[in-house]
Amino acid sequence: MPENIFSTFEISGKGMSLQRMRLNAVANNIANANTTKGPDGQPYKRDVVIVNALQANSFEDELDSQIGMTGGDNMHIGNAFDSPDNPVSNVLEAHLAKDNSPPRMVYDPSHPDADEDGYVSMPNINIVTEMVEMISAQRGFEANAAVIESAKNMARDSLDI
Repeated sequence: MPENIFSTFEISGKGMSLQRMRLNAVANNIANANTTKGPDGQPYKRDVVIVNALQANSFEDELDSQIGMTGGDNMHIGNAFDSPDNPVSNVLEAHLAKDNSPPRMVYDPSHPDADEDGYVSMPNINIVTEMVEMISAQRGFEANAAVIESAKNMARDSLDI
């Protein structure tokens, strides 16, 4: 993978998008912490973000992509920064899923959704867990923003040399 300032921006941008996705899921969970009936008539199920790192190329594939010949002369080596077959944007994939853990059962016989025993099925959301997720996502976002700022400073300082 060609390493330059733009690939640094792209990787950190992907990280920031992932953290924003996590923050949106947390906000949605907190907003629906007391939703006892969703569109399907069941209690709201917690949103979770599932992240998978994509398989990297083997060393040999990576080496070939960096030193591949693009010119007609055997002494010319292609530009490693112009490798269209190896996009940096394919470093991870993320998607939203529902947490299928059972709902919390809360005793409240006066609630309109209470069953015959007086228990209400509440969403499987723990506010403390959601706050920890929120802080973790916020710190991850800040770390990626710091990487971008550092890369910008290094590029600016290298122009002063």
